[in-house]
Amino acid sequence: MAEKGHTSFFARTLVLNTIGLLTILPLAPLINRFIPPVIVGYWNIDLLLSILLSFTLVRLILWLFRPLVIPAFILVCGVIVYNQFAEGYNLKNMILDYKNLVAKSWDVRDVKEKDLYLVKPDLFDSGVEKAVKGLKSKMAPKDSVVRNFSVKHSIEYFDDYHPKYGPIVRYLSLFKHINSSFKYVGDPERDEYYASPKETIENGLGGDCDDHTILMISCMKAIGAKCRMVLTENHVYPELFCGDKKRFMQIQEAITHLFATENFSGLYYREENGNYWINLDYTAHHPGGPYVDNKAYAIVEF
Repeated sequence: MAEKGHTSFFARTLVLNTIGLLTILPLAPLINRFIPPVIVGYWNIDLLLSILLSFTLVRLILWLFRPLVIPAFILVCGVIVYNQFAEGYNLKNMILDYKNLVAKSWDVRDVKEKDLYLVKPDLFDSGVEKAVKGLKSKMAPKDSVVRNFSVKHSIEYFDDYHPKYGPIVRYLSLFKHINSSFKYVGDPERDEYYASPKETIENGLGGDCDDHTILMISCMKAIGAKCRMVLTENHVYPELFCGDKKRFMQIQEAITHLFATENFSGLYYREENGNYWINLDYTAHHPGGPYVDNKAYAIVEF
C-alpha cells in the first residue's frame, strides 16, 4: 500500500510539474507585453526575461500550493482563447513574440544607408524651390478630416503592444494602414498636381509620390510624430524622426517584431549628428524599408 501511495504521489507531482511548465508557454508573452524593451548589445532579451519571470512565478505556485497551478493554467489558456475571438492578444501574437525571440541579431538586420547629399544644379534651382513651396503649402495636420483619419487608423493595429512600446505603435499602425491601402495614380501629363491630405483621403488613398508624402507627413504630425520630406530628382518621400540611438533601437525592436511577416529584409536608416531617421516611402512594405535614392535636391523638416 505504501508503495502504491508513493507511486500515486509521484504521478500527481509529475502531472502538476508538467502543467506548470506548459503554463509558462502562454504566460511569458502575456507578461512580456507589459515589460519595456530590454536591449543588450544587438539583442532584445525582454521576452527571455519574461520566460524566466514566468518560470519563477510557476515554481513559486508549485512550492506554496501545488493545486493552484491547474486553475492558473486554465486561466492563462482561457485568456488566450477569449482574445482569439475578442481581437485581443491571441495565439498569432504569441507565435510572433516567440519568433521575435529567436530572430537574428540586429547587426545582420541593420542597413545604414549612405548619407544624403544635396545636388543643386542651377538649372533646377527654381523648379526645386517651386516644388518645395507647393508641397509645404499642402501639409495640413490640423485639418479635422486628417486628424480623425489619423487617430482612427493609429489604433487599428498593434494596440496590444502599446503597454510595451508606447506611442511608436500608433505611428506604426498608421503607417501600416496607409502603406497597405495607398494606390499609385499619376498626375496629368506635363502638369504637377499636389493633392491635400484631405483630398487623398476622400479619393480612397490614391495619388503619386508627392501626394503620398503630403498625406503621410500630415497624418504622422497629426498624432505627434516628427517627419521630414526628401526631394530627389524624380521622387519625393517621407522619413520618420526616431531620436537618439537608444530611442532608435527601441523603435527598431518594435518594427522588427511587429512587421516580421512583411517580407522584412533589414532596417534601413540614416544617422545624422547622433539622430536617426527611417524611410516611410510607399515603395517599402515596412517602416525603414530600402531607399530609392540618396541624392537630394531638398530636405525639409516638419
